[in-house]
Amino acid sequence: MSNFDSIRPFYDAEANAAIREIVDDPMLEAMMNFTFPHDSKDHWKDLMLHTHSLRDFQINFIYPGVRKVLEKSSDGLSIGGFEVLKPNTSYLFISNHRDIILDTSLLNSCLHENGLVLTTSAIGDNLIKKKFLHTLSRLNRNFAIKRGLQGRALLESSQLASEYIKKSLISENRSVWTAQREGRTKDGNDATQRGVLKMLTLSEEGNDPFSFFEKVRVVPISISYEYDPTDILKMPELLAKSRHEKYVKSENEDFLNLLRGIMGTKKRIHIQVNGILDKEISEISKMEISQSEKLSQLAAVIDQKILSGYMLWPSNYIAHDLLYGGEEYKSFYTKEEKNAFVNRLNEKVDTKNTLMVDNFLSMYANPVNNKKKSLEANSVI
Repeated sequence: MSNFDSIRPFYDAEANAAIREIVDDPMLEAMMNFTFPHDSKDHWKDLMLHTHSLRDFQINFIYPGVRKVLEKSSDGLSIGGFEVLKPNTSYLFISNHRDIILDTSLLNSCLHENGLVLTTSAIGDNLIKKKFLHTLSRLNRNFAIKRGLQGRALLESSQLASEYIKKSLISENRSVWTAQREGRTKDGNDATQRGVLKMLTLSEEGNDPFSFFEKVRVVPISISYEYDPTDILKMPELLAKSRHEKYVKSENEDFLNLLRGIMGTKKRIHIQVNGILDKEISEISKMEISQSEKLSQLAAVIDQKILSGYMLWPSNYIAHDLLYGGEEYKSFYTKEEKNAFVNRLNEKVDTKNTLMVDNFLSMYANPVNNKKKSLEANSVI
């Protein structure tokens, strides 16, 4: 048995057997009916049963599904910065995280369309407890990050994940996607957790764990949704946080978020590649500061890159003006766009609950404030 068997995707040699395990599952049938509405069940099943690699599964079934999701629930996907990436080259993509499934699925679609190496992507094991979802995630080249651990178990799990990521990037030339923080950003404040960066270095032996970042190509990614398809589902946790209460998820909450993220309204989406941090990492590595301070420096660089590449939509500017009671950004949206956003707010939120309204608006307005601060700090404006 491999050390990584508890977290890794399937090997290509295991793909066909795994497909046969789920090919008659009603959830798969629903997915394929959505993806290939004009194909018979016998047709897509036959194609699946003759699939023998993860790449073929991703390109022939997952990729068309993502395109169909974009067609049905968005006003299109735009991209920027992909020209700096080279074919047959692995990258460590560190991204802001808004949607459970779509963030990494959309990135992989863009990588495929640009002839680039697809990623193996981190996913919390709390999201794949159902057997079907666990099998599907492994076919889609996800590796599991174990949640809810403490103490020694957490350290061992983090070490294993770090070793798997390093093996993927360096030994297998496979790109890796990971979020800049544990879990999705709920309040619009995208910030890199130093703990995530520390986890990545755990596989590095010797006295300079930070040197891990010099051996790989770190690429910050910004993902921007005009409408967050799960905005209202994030409200209970935000309200609990604002009241300083402990938030406990409902039994099927993660699954509902997953489904809403896929099919909920998004309007426009943008994915921005924010360069490769070779120079920045080299400069930080030379600093005579502690490992902890180096991680803080790198987190700050990643934050600045992600914020600079974040696409602000009319929804962000409208929410900002509504939240602060002004018209500072009225030139960035039309009356029709404002009316549509206000209608969305009225439909989803109890407008008599001021705290709920403020939390909803802050979710969209915070990226405006954060990008402005980032630009000012870097003397761009």
